[in-house]
Amino acid sequence: MPESTPHTRVCRDCDGFATAAITTGTRHPDGTRATLRVACPACKGTGRTLPAALARAGK
Repeated sequence: MPESTPHTRVCRDCDGFATAAITTGTRHPDGTRATLRVACPACKGTGRTLPAALARAGK
């Protein structure tokens, strides 16, 4: 029988895309765009969440 891979819990707020690059509209002197990196506040940039039982237990 094939082995099943363990199911990792994906953050429900960011759907696993934990960091986004947002352009500010300005450019650097070399012509590249100035960007900001923003992390998901729910999972703090990991893209995964803990099961509810572990989160309530404080682990």
